[in-house]
Order: sequence, then C-alpha cells, then structure tokens
Amino acid sequence: MTSDGDALTGLWFDGQKHSAVPLTSGHDKKALTVFDLADRWLDIYFDGKDPGFIPPLHTNASSFRTAVWEILLTIPYGQTMTYGQVAAIAAGRLGLSRMSAQAAGGAVGHNPIWLIIPCHRVVGSDGSLTGYAGGIWRKLRLLSLEGVNTSKLRLPRQGKVF
Repeated sequence: MTSDGDALTGLWFDGQKHSAVPLTSGHDKKALTVFDLADRWLDIYFDGKDPGFIPPLHTNASSFRTAVWEILLTIPYGQTMTYGQVAAIAAGRLGLSRMSAQAAGGAVGHNPIWLIIPCHRVVGSDGSLTGYAGGIWRKLRLLSLEGVNTSKLRLPRQGKVF
C-alpha cells in the first residue's frame, strides 16, 4: 500500500504486471489512519463480505483514466460489467460519441488501487476473464469470493479480448 498521508494512492499484489508505484529502499513505513481503514476494508473483503465503505483514495491520473476508475467504483460487489459497457459509460461522461473497449481496458489495466477500485469485476463481452495484470487465476478467485457465478465465465482465447 502507498499513501500521500491522507488517502490511499496505491494497492497492488506482489508480482503483478503493473505496480502502482515502484518502492525503493528509501520509502518510509508509517502508521496512517488510511492504512488502518484499508486494512479493515481488506479484512472484511477477504472474509467474503462487501466492506460497505471505501477508504479515502487519491489517483493522480488523466481525466480519461479517472473517469474509467470512477465507473469501476460503481460496479456492485458480486457483479460484473464488460469492457464495452465501461467504454460506453466513459464516453458519455467525457462527452465523446464513442470509445473502444480496448481503450477502456487500457485504463482498467493501469488501475493503481487494486481490489478497492474493482478492476477484477470487468470481463470481456463474451464472458472472457481477460485483461487482469494480477493473473487470470486471481481474477477468477476474487469473483468467486464475491459470489459471482463463474460457471458462465471462461478463460480467454489466445491474445487479449476486451
């Protein structure tokens, strides 16, 4: 986890494809209220329950990525949305006539605050478990933990499918 002192700025799995911030030996370890809140959120989540709150978050990103991540925060616990649906909503919010699912997928894949901004809840239009830098196996387990009927989801075809 990383923080700016007031809000969470990064949360990621060890060894994932995109880390929020590369940590160096010079980073400080501090006890912060936001870390306590994030720890509580994670404990509730990994108990298989909807935490029901979001700790303070701060993402320093473009308006495009921010719009996509805000959409992810609206996906209810235990439900999924397709990359195409995310793209359509983002296009509307940004005043665009359309947006490709691949563009939305790129923003989803660079989410700096994993789990809390639930990028694992986004699936391909054909039910493929695609586009998860933490590993498809982890995405499947997280969705199962949330009670998603994963029997309707499938492993992706060769290559990325959004």
